[in-house]
Amino acid sequence: MELNICGDAEASGSLIKQSTDRSWILKDLEATRALGRYLVQHPERPSLLLLEGTLGAGKTSLVQGLASAVGIDEPITSPTFALSQHYPQGQPPLVHLDLYRLELPAAADDLFLQEEEEAREMGAILVVEWAERLSLSLPEAWRLKLSHQRDGGRQATLNRTV
Repeated sequence: MELNICGDAEASGSLIKQSTDRSWILKDLEATRALGRYLVQHPERPSLLLLEGTLGAGKTSLVQGLASAVGIDEPITSPTFALSQHYPQGQPPLVHLDLYRLELPAAADDLFLQEEEEAREMGAILVVEWAERLSLSLPEAWRLKLSHQRDGGRQATLNRTV
């Protein structure tokens, strides 16, 4: 799948196992959603995706794209107050976790571990917003950092430990 609308900023890697980093410039909301669709449609798609970025960086928009790619047609909003949202109808299912309100790493870790176990049992993709709240070592996770650009776009940097 081409991601021309995202405007690759760096071509030093790919999303296959040998890759560790890849960056994109996301010009608008649709480009952010397209990146979410791309990640989940990739043959090496993540089972655990950790999202980092400030408020408004595009974390939930990326999850919206991911959700549409797995066939979830209900509205996707950030589960800031509910903390997690499960979408069992996805192929594969999706578990969307938001740790924004959990400032203590121990609380974030406990909730994450509960949701991770449930996601594994469901065969779901687990996407975690505000993953920087976690104190766990998660080497199998894909990490995506979203940051604002001066021109109003976003930069997305994917890191995957090999």
